[in-house]
Amino acid sequence: MIVVGCGRVGSALSQQLLDDGHTVAIIDRRAEAFRRLPDDFRGQKIQGIGFDRDRLVEAGVEQAGAVAAVTNGDNSNVLIARVARETFGIERVVARIYDPRRAAIYQRLGLATVATVAWTTDQVMRRLLPDPTGAEWTDPTAAVSIVERSVTKSWVGRTITEFEEETGTRVAAVGRMGAALVASDKTVAQEGDLLYIAVAVSAVAEVDARLQASPAGSQREAGH
Repeated sequence: MIVVGCGRVGSALSQQLLDDGHTVAIIDRRAEAFRRLPDDFRGQKIQGIGFDRDRLVEAGVEQAGAVAAVTNGDNSNVLIARVARETFGIERVVARIYDPRRAAIYQRLGLATVATVAWTTDQVMRRLLPDPTGAEWTDPTAAVSIVERSVTKSWVGRTITEFEEETGTRVAAVGRMGAALVASDKTVAQEGDLLYIAVAVSAVAEVDARLQASPAGSQREAGH
């Protein structure tokens, strides 16, 4: 694995990869950046420009399984990712992008990106607002989101499968009493549950409306 950029993200990522049993080389143009690494860092440290082909070869790019470009510059990260993919044929390449609008463009071009500013802003907003309706995560093309919603009283006692069938969504996980679980077809919604719902962005408002309404089954039962 090659990590380009030894800032807070790059240094932590490199150490995590090593802890997981991977071989790691980290590149940074400033030698002092390597001070962020622990004293017992077992990876290879290379000073130089991350998109310099000679430095990438020195880092073992010709045998590398993946490259992460996490410097503090969008242009540099994109250039590093393109060199890794187009020159050396690395398939698993990720570029850190600060501008979420540019991240969406690159994602459509097939370049995997992580827009940290957009993610951080969403997280802060969700914790500032008393009743947040934002998304936990939205893909860079703004087509699909994962939203966190509380189970309403009308859905307590209903299965997660019923909710999925009625709303056309997928519940990725259920938060319950401080823990998370993957829902099965037998999981029943309980009071206080949080649902992490994968949904088309265009359908979020409809899902919110369905959460407030009574399930279709309960309406039929009430009519009998």
